[in-house]
Amino acid sequence: MASSLTTFTDEARIALDTLSGRAAGLFSPSLRLGVTGLSRAGKTVFISALVHNLIHGGRLPLFEAQKSGRIARAFLEEQPDDAVPRFQYEDHVAALVDDRAWPDSTRAISELRLTIEYESASGWNRLFSAGKLSVDIVDYPGEWLLDLPLLGKSFADFSREAVELAALPVRCDLSQGWLALAAKIDPDADADEMMARRLAERFAAYLKACKLDERALSTLPPGRFLMPGDLEGSPALTFAPLMKLSERRPRSGSLQAMMERRYEAYKTHVVKPFFREHITRLDRQIVLIDAMQALNAGPAAMADLERAVTEILSCFRPGRGNFVSDLFSRRIDRILVAATKADQLHHESHDRLQAIVRRLADRAVARANFSGADVDVAAMAAVRSTREGTVKQGRETLPVIIGTPLKGERINGETFDGKAETAIFPGDLPEKADAVFDVSGPENTEPAIRFVRFRPPKLERTAEGVTLSLPHIRLDRALQFLIGDHLA
Repeated sequence: MASSLTTFTDEARIALDTLSGRAAGLFSPSLRLGVTGLSRAGKTVFISALVHNLIHGGRLPLFEAQKSGRIARAFLEEQPDDAVPRFQYEDHVAALVDDRAWPDSTRAISELRLTIEYESASGWNRLFSAGKLSVDIVDYPGEWLLDLPLLGKSFADFSREAVELAALPVRCDLSQGWLALAAKIDPDADADEMMARRLAERFAAYLKACKLDERALSTLPPGRFLMPGDLEGSPALTFAPLMKLSERRPRSGSLQAMMERRYEAYKTHVVKPFFREHITRLDRQIVLIDAMQALNAGPAAMADLERAVTEILSCFRPGRGNFVSDLFSRRIDRILVAATKADQLHHESHDRLQAIVRRLADRAVARANFSGADVDVAAMAAVRSTREGTVKQGRETLPVIIGTPLKGERINGETFDGKAETAIFPGDLPEKADAVFDVSGPENTEPAIRFVRFRPPKLERTAEGVTLSLPHIRLDRALQFLIGDHLA
Protein backbone atom coordinates (compact mmCIF):
# COMPACT_ATOMS: atom_id res chain seq x y z
CA MET A 1 0.00 0.00 0.00
CA ALA A 2 2.85 2.38 0.82
CA SER A 3 3.63 2.96 -2.85
CA SER A 4 0.12 4.38 -3.39
CA LEU A 5 0.33 6.89 -0.56
CA THR A 6 2.50 9.47 -2.32
CA THR A 7 2.53 11.27 -5.64
CA PHE A 8 5.55 11.95 -7.88
CA THR A 9 5.78 15.43 -6.33
CA ASP A 10 5.75 13.93 -2.84
CA GLU A 11 8.54 11.54 -3.77
CA ALA A 12 10.62 14.40 -5.21
CA ARG A 13 10.29 16.34 -1.94
CA ILE A 14 11.13 13.23 0.08
CA ALA A 15 14.24 12.66 -2.06
CA LEU A 16 15.44 16.25 -1.52
CA ASP A 17 14.85 16.02 2.22
CA THR A 18 16.67 12.69 2.41
CA LEU A 19 19.64 13.94 0.39
CA SER A 20 19.96 16.96 2.66
CA GLY A 21 19.81 14.76 5.75
CA ARG A 22 22.38 12.32 4.37
CA ALA A 23 24.77 15.15 3.60
CA ALA A 24 24.55 16.41 7.17
CA GLY A 25 25.07 12.87 8.46
CA LEU A 26 28.41 12.43 6.73
CA PHE A 27 30.10 14.19 9.64
CA SER A 28 27.50 13.43 12.32
CA PRO A 29 26.01 9.92 11.87
CA SER A 30 22.40 9.65 12.98
CA LEU A 31 19.60 7.11 13.09
CA ARG A 32 15.90 7.99 13.13
CA LEU A 33 13.92 5.67 15.37
CA GLY A 34 10.14 5.80 15.20
CA VAL A 35 8.28 4.88 18.38
CA THR A 36 4.63 4.26 17.82
CA GLY A 37 1.74 2.17 18.94
CA LEU A 38 -1.92 2.26 19.63
CA SER A 39 -3.39 4.17 22.52
CA ARG A 40 -1.98 3.43 26.00
CA ALA A 41 0.62 1.03 24.65
CA GLY A 42 3.35 2.83 26.61
CA LYS A 43 5.23 4.93 24.04
CA THR A 44 6.07 7.72 26.48
CA VAL A 45 7.22 5.25 29.12
CA PHE A 46 9.33 3.32 26.59
CA ILE A 47 11.23 6.41 25.44
CA SER A 48 11.72 7.70 28.98
CA ALA A 49 13.04 4.33 30.19
CA LEU A 50 15.31 3.87 27.17
CA VAL A 51 16.95 7.27 27.64
CA HIS A 52 17.12 6.96 31.44
CA ASN A 53 18.87 3.58 31.32
CA LEU A 54 21.42 4.67 28.71
CA ILE A 55 22.25 7.96 30.43
CA HIS A 56 22.48 6.37 33.89
CA GLY A 57 24.21 3.16 32.87
CA GLY A 58 21.31 0.87 33.68
CA ARG A 59 21.50 -2.92 33.68
CA LEU A 60 21.27 -3.91 30.01
CA PRO A 61 22.94 -7.34 29.73
CA LEU A 62 21.52 -8.13 26.27
CA PHE A 63 22.61 -4.78 24.82
CA GLU A 64 26.07 -5.80 23.62
CA ALA A 65 27.71 -2.37 23.45
CA GLN A 66 26.73 -1.66 27.06
CA LYS A 67 27.56 -5.15 28.31
CA SER A 68 31.07 -5.04 26.81
CA GLY A 69 31.77 -1.61 28.27
CA ARG A 70 32.18 0.08 24.90
CA ILE A 71 29.75 2.92 25.60
CA ALA A 72 31.66 5.88 27.01
CA ARG A 73 28.60 8.01 27.68
CA ALA A 74 25.10 8.84 26.45
CA PHE A 75 23.64 12.33 26.67
CA LEU A 76 20.84 14.50 25.30
CA GLU A 77 21.49 17.09 22.61
CA GLU A 78 19.41 19.68 20.81
CA GLN A 79 17.14 17.98 18.31
CA PRO A 80 17.61 18.69 14.57
CA ASP A 81 13.99 19.61 13.75
CA ASP A 82 13.10 23.02 15.17
CA ALA A 83 9.46 22.80 14.04
CA VAL A 84 8.79 19.61 16.06
CA PRO A 85 8.07 19.86 19.81
CA ARG A 86 10.69 18.35 22.10
CA PHE A 87 9.84 15.15 23.95
CA GLN A 88 9.68 16.30 27.56
CA TYR A 89 11.92 13.59 28.96
CA GLU A 90 12.68 15.35 32.24
CA ASP A 91 9.00 15.86 33.10
CA HIS A 92 8.13 12.25 32.30
CA VAL A 93 10.98 10.83 34.39
CA ALA A 94 10.01 13.08 37.29
CA ALA A 95 6.46 11.68 37.14
CA LEU A 96 7.79 8.11 37.15
CA VAL A 97 10.47 8.51 39.81
CA ASP A 98 9.19 11.24 42.14
CA ASP A 99 5.41 10.85 41.89
CA ARG A 100 5.23 7.15 41.04
CA ALA A 101 2.67 8.12 38.41
CA TRP A 102 2.57 7.14 34.76
CA PRO A 103 3.26 10.16 32.55
CA ASP A 104 0.57 11.64 30.32
CA SER A 105 -0.05 9.86 27.04
CA THR A 106 1.33 11.12 23.76
CA ARG A 107 -0.97 13.83 22.37
CA ALA A 108 1.18 15.24 19.57
CA ILE A 109 4.33 14.39 17.68
CA SER A 110 7.58 15.03 19.54
CA GLU A 111 11.27 14.35 19.12
CA LEU A 112 14.40 13.83 21.21
CA ARG A 113 18.05 13.42 20.22
CA LEU A 114 20.12 11.00 22.28
CA THR A 115 23.82 10.89 21.38
CA ILE A 116 25.93 7.87 22.22
CA GLU A 117 29.74 7.98 22.31
CA TYR A 118 31.20 4.50 21.98
CA GLU A 119 34.22 2.48 20.94
CA SER A 120 33.68 0.20 17.96
CA ALA A 121 34.32 -3.51 18.48
CA SER A 122 36.14 -3.54 15.13
CA GLY A 123 39.66 -2.16 14.86
CA TRP A 124 39.00 -1.30 11.20
CA ASN A 125 35.89 0.70 12.13
CA ARG A 126 37.82 2.55 14.83
CA LEU A 127 40.14 3.91 12.15
CA PHE A 128 37.32 5.46 10.10
CA SER A 129 34.53 6.12 12.61
CA ALA A 130 34.33 8.83 15.23
CA GLY A 131 32.50 6.40 17.52
CA LYS A 132 29.52 8.69 17.87
CA LEU A 133 25.88 8.04 16.95
CA SER A 134 22.90 10.35 17.37
CA VAL A 135 19.58 8.55 17.76
CA ASP A 136 16.68 10.83 16.84
CA ILE A 137 13.67 9.35 18.61
CA VAL A 138 10.36 10.33 17.01
CA ASP A 139 7.24 9.79 19.13
CA TYR A 140 3.80 10.14 17.60
CA PRO A 141 0.26 9.35 18.82
CA GLY A 142 -1.10 5.93 18.14
CA GLU A 143 -4.38 7.50 17.05
CA TRP A 144 -2.60 9.17 14.13
CA LEU A 145 -1.40 5.79 12.88
CA LEU A 146 -4.99 4.81 12.30
CA ASP A 147 -5.17 7.45 9.59
CA LEU A 148 -2.33 6.20 7.40
CA PRO A 149 -4.32 3.44 5.65
CA LEU A 150 -6.90 6.08 4.62
CA LEU A 151 -4.40 7.51 2.13
CA GLY A 152 -4.91 4.47 -0.07
CA LYS A 153 -8.72 4.44 0.25
CA SER A 154 -11.49 6.39 -1.46
CA PHE A 155 -14.43 7.81 0.47
CA ALA A 156 -16.54 4.91 -0.81
CA ASP A 157 -13.96 2.40 0.48
CA PHE A 158 -13.81 4.19 3.83
CA SER A 159 -17.62 4.23 4.15
CA ARG A 160 -18.06 0.58 3.19
CA GLU A 161 -15.38 -0.65 5.61
CA ALA A 162 -16.71 1.53 8.45
CA VAL A 163 -20.22 0.09 8.05
CA GLU A 164 -18.86 -3.48 7.89
CA LEU A 165 -16.84 -3.00 11.07
CA ALA A 166 -19.77 -1.37 12.86
CA ALA A 167 -21.89 -4.46 12.17
CA LEU A 168 -19.48 -6.85 13.94
CA PRO A 169 -20.92 -8.44 17.12
CA VAL A 170 -18.36 -6.71 19.35
CA ARG A 171 -19.36 -3.29 17.96
CA CYS A 172 -23.01 -3.46 16.91
CA ASP A 173 -24.52 -2.29 20.21
CA LEU A 174 -22.13 0.70 20.30
CA SER A 175 -22.76 1.73 16.70
CA GLN A 176 -26.58 1.68 16.80
CA GLY A 177 -26.98 5.43 17.26
CA TRP A 178 -24.76 6.33 14.32
CA LEU A 179 -26.04 3.56 12.02
CA ALA A 180 -29.68 4.42 12.74
CA LEU A 181 -29.10 8.04 11.76
CA ALA A 182 -26.96 7.16 8.73
CA ALA A 183 -29.61 4.74 7.44
CA LYS A 184 -32.14 7.59 7.21
CA ILE A 185 -29.83 9.82 5.18
CA ASP A 186 -30.10 10.21 1.42
CA PRO A 187 -26.53 10.91 0.21
CA ASP A 188 -27.95 12.76 -2.80
CA ALA A 189 -29.87 15.21 -0.60
CA ASP A 190 -28.69 18.80 -0.45
CA ALA A 191 -25.65 19.41 1.73
CA ASP A 192 -26.69 20.33 5.26
CA GLU A 193 -24.08 21.57 7.73
CA MET A 194 -26.11 20.62 10.80
CA MET A 195 -26.77 17.12 9.48
CA ALA A 196 -23.05 16.71 8.72
CA ARG A 197 -22.29 17.78 12.27
CA ARG A 198 -24.82 15.34 13.78
CA LEU A 199 -23.41 12.46 11.74
CA ALA A 200 -19.84 13.32 12.68
CA GLU A 201 -20.71 13.58 16.39
CA ARG A 202 -22.55 10.25 16.41
CA PHE A 203 -19.72 8.56 14.54
CA ALA A 204 -17.07 10.01 16.88
CA ALA A 205 -19.07 8.93 19.95
CA TYR A 206 -19.22 5.38 18.61
CA LEU A 207 -15.43 5.31 18.02
CA LYS A 208 -14.74 6.62 21.54
CA ALA A 209 -17.00 3.96 23.06
CA CYS A 210 -15.08 1.25 21.16
CA LYS A 211 -11.83 2.50 22.70
CA LEU A 212 -12.96 2.11 26.33
CA ASP A 213 -11.44 -0.66 28.46
CA GLU A 214 -14.50 -2.90 28.22
CA ARG A 215 -14.00 -3.33 24.44
CA ALA A 216 -10.36 -2.22 23.96
CA LEU A 217 -10.75 -2.10 20.18
CA SER A 218 -7.93 -0.78 18.00
CA THR A 219 -9.13 -0.23 14.42
CA LEU A 220 -10.85 3.14 14.88
CA PRO A 221 -10.06 5.56 12.04
CA PRO A 222 -10.04 8.49 11.55
CA GLY A 223 -7.60 8.95 14.42
CA ARG A 224 -8.20 12.67 14.86
CA PHE A 225 -11.81 11.93 15.77
CA LEU A 226 -10.37 10.40 18.95
CA MET A 227 -7.72 13.06 19.49
CA PRO A 228 -8.72 16.20 17.52
CA GLY A 229 -6.30 18.70 19.05
CA ASP A 230 -6.54 22.10 17.38
CA LEU A 231 -8.77 20.65 14.65
CA GLU A 232 -11.74 20.20 16.98
CA GLY A 233 -14.91 21.65 15.44
CA SER A 234 -13.26 22.35 12.08
CA PRO A 235 -14.80 21.27 8.74
CA ALA A 236 -11.84 18.91 8.34
CA LEU A 237 -13.36 16.77 11.11
CA THR A 238 -17.01 17.34 10.27
CA PHE A 239 -17.56 14.33 8.05
CA ALA A 240 -18.63 10.72 8.51
CA PRO A 241 -19.11 7.56 6.44
CA LEU A 242 -22.35 7.33 4.50
CA MET A 243 -24.57 4.41 3.50
CA LYS A 244 -26.32 3.79 0.16
CA LEU A 245 -23.65 5.65 -1.82
CA SER A 246 -24.14 6.12 -5.54
CA GLU A 247 -21.50 4.53 -7.78
CA ARG A 248 -21.71 7.58 -10.04
CA ARG A 249 -19.95 10.87 -9.38
CA PRO A 250 -21.89 12.62 -6.59
CA ARG A 251 -24.10 15.53 -7.54
CA SER A 252 -22.52 18.91 -6.90
CA GLY A 253 -23.97 20.43 -3.75
CA SER A 254 -25.11 17.08 -2.35
CA LEU A 255 -24.35 15.74 1.12
CA GLN A 256 -22.21 13.00 -0.42
CA ALA A 257 -20.18 15.57 -2.36
CA MET A 258 -19.62 17.57 0.85
CA MET A 259 -18.55 14.52 2.86
CA GLU A 260 -16.27 13.25 0.12
CA ARG A 261 -14.64 16.67 -0.30
CA ARG A 262 -13.95 16.96 3.44
CA TYR A 263 -12.62 13.39 3.61
CA GLU A 264 -10.17 14.14 0.81
CA ALA A 265 -9.20 17.45 2.46
CA TYR A 266 -8.53 15.58 5.70
CA LYS A 267 -6.19 13.22 3.88
CA THR A 268 -4.47 16.02 1.95
CA HIS A 269 -3.95 18.56 4.74
CA VAL A 270 -3.73 16.37 7.85
CA VAL A 271 -2.69 12.82 7.06
CA LYS A 272 -0.38 13.17 4.06
CA PRO A 273 1.93 15.84 5.57
CA PHE A 274 2.36 13.64 8.66
CA PHE A 275 3.24 10.65 6.48
CA ARG A 276 5.58 12.58 4.19
CA GLU A 277 7.38 14.63 6.83
CA HIS A 278 7.80 11.94 9.47
CA ILE A 279 7.02 8.34 8.49
CA THR A 280 9.08 8.45 5.28
CA ARG A 281 12.14 9.69 7.20
CA LEU A 282 12.42 6.73 9.58
CA ASP A 283 15.26 4.17 9.59
CA ARG A 284 14.00 1.87 12.34
CA GLN A 285 10.61 1.38 13.97
CA ILE A 286 9.14 -0.14 17.11
CA VAL A 287 5.39 -0.79 17.24
CA LEU A 288 4.15 -1.10 20.83
CA ILE A 289 0.88 -2.90 21.53
CA ASP A 290 -1.14 -3.24 24.71
CA ALA A 291 -1.88 -6.93 24.37
CA MET A 292 -2.86 -7.13 28.05
CA GLN A 293 -5.84 -4.83 27.64
CA ALA A 294 -6.94 -6.67 24.51
CA LEU A 295 -6.59 -10.01 26.31
CA ASN A 296 -8.73 -8.62 29.13
CA ALA A 297 -11.44 -7.69 26.63
CA GLY A 298 -11.45 -11.07 24.85
CA PRO A 299 -10.88 -12.67 21.42
CA ALA A 300 -12.77 -10.00 19.45
CA ALA A 301 -10.40 -7.32 20.77
CA MET A 302 -7.38 -9.48 19.91
CA ALA A 303 -8.66 -10.04 16.37
CA ASP A 304 -9.23 -6.29 16.04
CA LEU A 305 -5.69 -5.62 17.28
CA GLU A 306 -4.34 -7.92 14.59
CA ARG A 307 -6.37 -6.01 11.99
CA ALA A 308 -4.92 -2.70 13.21
CA VAL A 309 -1.31 -3.94 13.16
CA THR A 310 -1.85 -5.22 9.61
CA GLU A 311 -2.97 -1.79 8.44
CA ILE A 312 -0.10 -0.08 10.26
CA LEU A 313 2.52 -2.32 8.64
CA SER A 314 1.02 -1.74 5.21
CA CYS A 315 1.88 1.96 5.46
CA PHE A 316 5.56 1.72 6.38
CA ARG A 317 8.27 1.83 3.72
CA PRO A 318 10.33 -1.32 4.30
CA GLY A 319 13.45 -2.35 2.44
CA ARG A 320 17.19 -2.34 2.14
CA GLY A 321 18.81 -0.02 -0.37
CA ASN A 322 22.29 0.42 -1.75
CA PHE A 323 24.66 3.36 -1.43
CA VAL A 324 23.03 5.31 -4.29
CA SER A 325 19.35 4.65 -3.46
CA ASP A 326 19.92 5.42 0.23
CA LEU A 327 20.98 8.94 -0.71
CA PHE A 328 17.47 9.72 -1.93
CA SER A 329 15.14 7.45 -0.02
CA ARG A 330 15.04 6.15 3.54
CA ARG A 331 13.67 2.68 4.13
CA ILE A 332 12.85 0.96 7.40
CA ASP A 333 15.00 -2.17 7.57
CA ARG A 334 14.10 -3.32 11.09
CA ILE A 335 10.73 -3.32 12.87
CA LEU A 336 10.08 -4.62 16.37
CA VAL A 337 6.52 -5.47 17.39
CA ALA A 338 6.52 -5.45 21.19
CA ALA A 339 3.82 -6.36 23.67
CA THR A 340 4.27 -4.02 26.61
CA LYS A 341 3.41 -4.47 30.29
CA ALA A 342 4.85 -7.98 30.54
CA ASP A 343 5.34 -7.21 34.23
CA GLN A 344 1.60 -7.81 34.67
CA LEU A 345 2.40 -11.50 34.14
CA HIS A 346 4.65 -13.93 36.01
CA HIS A 347 7.75 -14.76 33.98
CA GLU A 348 6.44 -18.32 33.50
CA SER A 349 3.89 -16.86 31.04
CA HIS A 350 6.27 -14.55 29.15
CA ASP A 351 7.06 -17.16 26.48
CA ARG A 352 3.34 -17.63 25.89
CA LEU A 353 2.81 -13.89 25.60
CA GLN A 354 5.65 -13.69 23.09
CA ALA A 355 4.09 -16.58 21.13
CA ILE A 356 0.82 -14.62 20.97
CA VAL A 357 2.65 -11.56 19.65
CA ARG A 358 4.56 -13.71 17.15
CA ARG A 359 1.30 -15.17 15.86
CA LEU A 360 -0.23 -11.70 15.60
CA ALA A 361 2.81 -10.20 13.85
CA ASP A 362 3.30 -13.10 11.42
CA ARG A 363 -0.34 -12.97 10.35
CA ALA A 364 -0.20 -9.18 10.02
CA VAL A 365 3.00 -9.35 7.94
CA ALA A 366 1.45 -11.92 5.61
CA ARG A 367 -1.84 -10.04 5.24
CA ALA A 368 -0.06 -6.72 4.59
CA ASN A 369 2.22 -8.30 1.95
CA PHE A 370 5.03 -6.80 3.99
CA SER A 371 8.58 -7.63 2.94
CA GLY A 372 12.08 -6.19 2.81
CA ALA A 373 12.59 -5.58 6.53
CA ASP A 374 13.54 -7.77 9.46
CA VAL A 375 10.55 -8.07 11.80
CA ASP A 376 11.01 -9.35 15.33
CA VAL A 377 8.70 -9.61 18.34
CA ALA A 378 9.19 -9.24 22.08
CA ALA A 379 7.27 -9.36 25.33
CA MET A 380 8.66 -6.54 27.45
CA ALA A 381 8.06 -3.91 30.11
CA ALA A 382 9.97 -0.67 29.62
CA VAL A 383 9.41 0.03 33.32
CA ARG A 384 8.87 -2.95 35.58
CA SER A 385 6.24 -2.11 38.21
CA THR A 386 6.00 -5.50 39.93
CA ARG A 387 8.15 -8.20 41.47
CA GLU A 388 7.44 -11.91 41.65
CA GLY A 389 6.58 -14.31 44.46
CA THR A 390 4.48 -17.33 45.36
CA VAL A 391 1.46 -17.88 47.59
CA LYS A 392 -0.10 -21.01 49.04
CA GLN A 393 -3.71 -21.75 48.16
CA GLY A 394 -4.65 -24.99 49.84
CA ARG A 395 -2.15 -27.55 48.63
CA GLU A 396 -1.34 -25.53 45.53
CA THR A 397 1.48 -23.00 45.20
CA LEU A 398 0.61 -20.17 42.82
CA PRO A 399 3.10 -17.87 41.09
CA VAL A 400 2.04 -14.26 41.74
CA ILE A 401 3.12 -10.74 40.94
CA ILE A 402 3.39 -8.16 43.71
CA GLY A 403 2.89 -4.45 43.30
CA THR A 404 0.63 -1.48 44.02
CA PRO A 405 -2.46 -1.55 41.75
CA LEU A 406 -3.63 1.81 40.43
CA LYS A 407 -6.51 3.41 42.28
CA GLY A 408 -9.83 2.15 40.91
CA GLU A 409 -8.48 -1.08 39.41
CA ARG A 410 -10.74 -4.06 40.11
CA ILE A 411 -10.29 -7.81 40.30
CA ASN A 412 -12.60 -10.48 41.76
CA GLY A 413 -14.90 -7.82 43.15
CA GLU A 414 -12.12 -5.95 44.97
CA THR A 415 -11.41 -2.29 44.16
CA PHE A 416 -7.91 -1.05 44.94
CA ASP A 417 -7.07 2.27 46.60
CA GLY A 418 -3.73 2.94 44.87
CA LYS A 419 -1.79 2.70 48.15
CA ALA A 420 -1.73 -0.90 49.34
CA GLU A 421 0.71 -3.41 47.88
CA THR A 422 -1.01 -6.61 46.77
CA ALA A 423 -0.07 -10.07 45.50
CA ILE A 424 -2.12 -11.06 42.44
CA PHE A 425 -2.40 -14.27 40.46
CA PRO A 426 -3.56 -13.05 37.01
CA GLY A 427 -4.06 -16.54 35.60
CA ASP A 428 -2.21 -18.49 32.93
CA LEU A 429 -2.13 -17.65 29.27
CA PRO A 430 -3.25 -20.54 27.05
CA GLU A 431 -0.59 -22.87 25.68
CA LYS A 432 -1.79 -22.37 22.11
CA ALA A 433 -1.67 -18.77 20.86
CA ASP A 434 -4.61 -19.29 18.48
CA ALA A 435 -6.96 -19.68 21.44
CA VAL A 436 -6.91 -15.97 22.31
CA PHE A 437 -7.99 -15.04 18.76
CA ASP A 438 -10.87 -17.54 18.54
CA VAL A 439 -14.08 -15.52 18.29
CA SER A 440 -16.25 -18.61 17.74
CA GLY A 441 -16.62 -19.35 21.46
CA PRO A 442 -19.60 -18.34 23.61
CA GLU A 443 -20.19 -14.61 24.02
CA ASN A 444 -20.27 -12.63 27.26
CA THR A 445 -18.01 -15.04 29.17
CA GLU A 446 -15.42 -13.84 31.65
CA PRO A 447 -11.84 -14.39 30.43
CA ALA A 448 -9.78 -16.95 32.34
CA ILE A 449 -7.10 -14.32 32.88
CA ARG A 450 -7.40 -10.86 34.35
CA PHE A 451 -4.78 -8.14 34.47
CA VAL A 452 -4.68 -4.99 36.54
CA ARG A 453 -2.49 -1.93 36.08
CA PHE A 454 0.08 -1.04 38.72
CA ARG A 455 1.76 2.16 39.88
CA PRO A 456 5.41 2.67 38.86
CA PRO A 457 7.89 1.10 41.29
CA LYS A 458 9.55 2.86 44.19
CA LEU A 459 13.15 3.15 43.07
CA GLU A 460 15.95 2.07 45.34
CA ARG A 461 18.80 4.42 46.21
CA THR A 462 22.45 3.67 46.81
CA ALA A 463 24.20 4.41 50.09
CA GLU A 464 25.30 7.70 48.53
CA GLY A 465 21.66 8.62 47.80
CA VAL A 466 21.86 8.08 44.03
CA THR A 467 18.63 6.80 42.48
CA LEU A 468 19.14 3.64 40.46
CA SER A 469 17.98 3.38 36.85
CA LEU A 470 14.44 2.33 36.01
CA PRO A 471 13.95 -1.45 36.17
CA HIS A 472 12.67 -3.17 33.03
CA ILE A 473 11.98 -6.46 31.29
CA ARG A 474 13.81 -6.99 27.98
CA LEU A 475 14.36 -3.32 27.19
CA ASP A 476 17.96 -4.34 26.51
CA ARG A 477 16.84 -6.88 23.92
CA ALA A 478 14.78 -4.22 22.16
CA LEU A 479 17.78 -1.85 22.12
CA GLN A 480 20.06 -4.51 20.69
CA PHE A 481 17.68 -5.25 17.82
CA LEU A 482 16.90 -1.61 17.04
CA ILE A 483 20.33 0.07 17.26
CA GLY A 484 22.92 -2.54 18.29
CA ASP A 485 24.33 -3.06 14.78
CA HIS A 486 25.09 0.68 14.48
CA LEU A 487 27.32 0.46 17.56
CA ALA A 488 29.26 -2.62 16.41
